[in-house]
Amino acid sequence: MADADSPDPLARKALAAKIRDACIRVGFFYIKNHSIPTSLPEAAIEHSLPFFALPEEEKMKYDIHASSNFKGYNAFLSENTDPEGRGDLNEGFNFGWEALEDEDGKVTENAWNHTDGPMSGMNVWPNGGEDMKVFRRALLTYYHSAVKLGLRLFPLLALALDLPENFFDDKVTKPAAIMRILHYPPQSGPVDDRFFMTHSWYLVVAMRQVFTILYQQDEIPALQVLNSAGKWIQATPIHGTLVVNLGDQLARWTNDVFKSTVHRAINRSGVRRYSIPLFFGTDYDVPIESASFVCLGYTSRK
Repeated sequence: MADADSPDPLARKALAAKIRDACIRVGFFYIKNHSIPTSLPEAAIEHSLPFFALPEEEKMKYDIHASSNFKGYNAFLSENTDPEGRGDLNEGFNFGWEALEDEDGKVTENAWNHTDGPMSGMNVWPNGGEDMKVFRRALLTYYHSAVKLGLRLFPLLALALDLPENFFDDKVTKPAAIMRILHYPPQSGPVDDRFFMTHSWYLVVAMRQVFTILYQQDEIPALQVLNSAGKWIQATPIHGTLVVNLGDQLARWTNDVFKSTVHRAINRSGVRRYSIPLFFGTDYDVPIESASFVCLGYTSRK
């Protein structure tokens, strides 16, 4: 990402060409030099541990299914993207845009005016002492950095599609940007191959998601991507990088020229694994019109 903001348009186009190649062939790619210190997601994970260590009945006070805007806690097996209906082997905490106070505790903008749609509005934060306050601040600090990075990706995606760099500018004024911090216990015994189908976390996210920015812990491999030959490929963590994978929205928008690829997470590491995906979409009221994406020499429409 070093050339993402280069004053040289040829450097930006060269970077976009690499992204285009990955988007057409795989739908997944790593990014480095992205300007987010590794300490931010690491701190988010560290300060989430007291929350995940709470008794289940305490965590269920913040159940996502009791929220009107899909915020809060999802328990183990409570979500089901597994085709065989066995439930997903993770628990997580889900939140969206919220203004972050400065060091003096002041908020300079309306906390909820950044998004406007079915997943906008107040987050559901756990009650408690100082550890829960630090939990909230650590998550929001990383969230805001990841949102800024996501906004930097849109001009590159536009160039990758041979569109004007500002094509997405009026489509991400109040974007759908939902973050999750996920906890995967170690899987033991027989190999359990349940997986996440592309981005079917829930319908609202799937329909509005352009891409995901994923932080995964170093040295704990779990993410796997299904290639065109039907083989699962390990997306091994690379220190200092983030993983970007395309969502269903962009695949539909581009008539599947850009790929949204099936993937799964299987934690056979023997230790607990944590990851932080940011699901990034356009504004909720943006029409998905594939005709506007007939480009790159592809003329078929679906």
